[in-house]
Parts: sequence; structure tokens; C-alpha cells
Amino acid sequence: MSDRATARLTNYRALPKVELHRHLEGTLRLDTMLDIARQHGITIPEDVLRLSNLVQMQEEEKYSFQNFLSKFNTLRLFYRSPEAIHRITREAIEDAAKDNVRYLELRFTPVALSRAERFPLHDVFDWVLTSARDAAKEFGIIVRLIASVNRHESKELAEQVAWVAAENQERGLIGMDLAGNEAEFKSEPFYGVFKEARQAGLRITIHAGEWGPAANVKEAIEELGAERIGHGVRVLEDDYITRLARERGMAFEVCVTSNFQSGVVPALEAHPLNQMLDRGLNVTLNTDDPSISRITLSHEYHVACDDLGVPMNTLKERILAAAQAAFLPEKERGELVSQVKKDLKF
Repeated sequence: MSDRATARLTNYRALPKVELHRHLEGTLRLDTMLDIARQHGITIPEDVLRLSNLVQMQEEEKYSFQNFLSKFNTLRLFYRSPEAIHRITREAIEDAAKDNVRYLELRFTPVALSRAERFPLHDVFDWVLTSARDAAKEFGIIVRLIASVNRHESKELAEQVAWVAAENQERGLIGMDLAGNEAEFKSEPFYGVFKEARQAGLRITIHAGEWGPAANVKEAIEELGAERIGHGVRVLEDDYITRLARERGMAFEVCVTSNFQSGVVPALEAHPLNQMLDRGLNVTLNTDDPSISRITLSHEYHVACDDLGVPMNTLKERILAAAQAAFLPEKERGELVSQVKKDLKF
């Protein structure tokens, strides 16, 4: 990176940040993976560069959703103990705090975390929530958790996750998310689960319009009760659905680098971020899986402004929009918005 680019990135690091879309399972540090592998006898390459090929997107590989999702096959090997899950959660929050993220909604997939050693879901929730609470206090950052379920899993598993999530709302568990392979699995089986989750008081965000068509955004809003859309960049393919999302003030959790690396857009400069802004959509910027993509939120701000030409004032407006879209009670959200306004000098 040139001196000029480094200086620009430093400027972005100085900005207060709000992150609404970051997956815990996509935040593991390479050295942490090596440590856990040694402790638990997991067979992986001991060389950091070879391990990186398995768990991070590389410039020379084909950018597709199959390759992107394949990284999780190796990442799922490391959730071998309460201590490992504690460390992964703590470091994810530490890394966000170092990047000047003031408010973080960290989503995690309890079923994935439980599977390596068949941990009970209740225990997984407890370990992540306790670790997140302690790390938030240690690093001076506000953290809330979102429980995610995958489209390829059963409705019954999703129901179990929703029940345990609803029981933990007083501990910072604020919402539910439907994620996973949108290209090959439908969301219809989960309509009832998400209706019950809403009725229990959980907030709803849905991955839609990423690897699937704009119609999936409409479905997320009207059938699943989405208050925010994960990614949603293909919404522009349908004018009616674009207007629907704009009229609802639907917040889009856009992840530019992830959308490029997972094959949603053919090139970084082809990303529809500016078109979404031009159409009046409520866009926020996020990392998705910072370890897999080898990025930070500062990096995403740099890409938006320096590569895609988003004006700095517009970036600041989008940071404020993320604060306004936070899944917080009205009083707490108002306090966050006021603090972000002050720090952005609005």
C-alpha cells in the first residue's frame, strides 16, 4: 500500500463506526486457529500461508459463493471448547474496538458453534453472551448479539435457536437472522419461526438479494418481517421492490468487498453502492466476514470513498444511518445516535 493510501486509511480509522453485519464465525485470527489446532490435535497446515488458503479469500482464486462459503468448512473445526469460543468472541470484539467501532451487532450461528463437539445450544449461547459482555466492558464498546440460522438447516433446529434466543434477550441477544446459501435454498420453511421470534420481541434481519433475486428482498420484508436486509444489492433489479424498500425506510447492510469476493458483483468497481444511494435506499456499510475477506471496516470505508467515489459527507451520513438502524430500545438508540453525531461533528 502506498504512503498516500496508508494515510487515507488512517483517516478512516479515526472515524467512529457502527457495524450492523459482522459474523463471529468469519472473524477468527490465523494465529488463534493455529493455537486451537495444536491444543486439540486438529489436522491443519502448520504454515500460516497454507492455512490462509483454506480460510481466507485469495486474489488468485475464483470469486464465487461456492468458494466463499467453502471457507467455513475449515473454520467450523475450531469451536472445540468453551475456552476456544470465549477466545474467538473476545478477539472479534477486540478487533472491532481497535478499528474504532463504537457499536457492534455481532451475529453468530449457534448450530455451527455447537456442532464440532455436540455442545448443547443453551451452553453455546451462554458462552458467547458471557464472553461478549465481558469483552465489551474490557474494550469500551457497545455490543449486541444476533442469533443466525442457515437456510440449509432444518426448521426444527431454527425453532430451537429462536426459543433459546428469546430466553436471552435480557443478556444482550437482540435479534434473529436467516443466512446461508440463498442461491439454492428457499426461506419459506422459516416463515413461522420468524413470526414467533418477532412475537417474542426479537428484531429481524434477513440475508436477501445477495445470491438470490430482488424478489427475495420483498419476501424478507413481507413474509419474514425483516426490519433490515443483509446485503440486498440485487434489489435494484426490480423497480417496484426498490420503491417498496425505500418507502419502508428499510436499512440495507451492504458489504462491498464480500459482495465482490462471493461473486455477487463481477468487479469491485461494478458494485451498485452508488446506484442504491442514488435511488434513495437506506444503505449502511459493513464487513460481513472480516477475516475471510482480510479487511476491517476502515478498509470498507476506504473502498467506498476512494474506489467507488462516495463523498466523505455521504459516508458520515451512512455511519449515522447505521446508528439509527441499530436494534436498540428507543432511549439507547437515541443516545448512540447523539454520540455518533457529536463524534462525526454533525
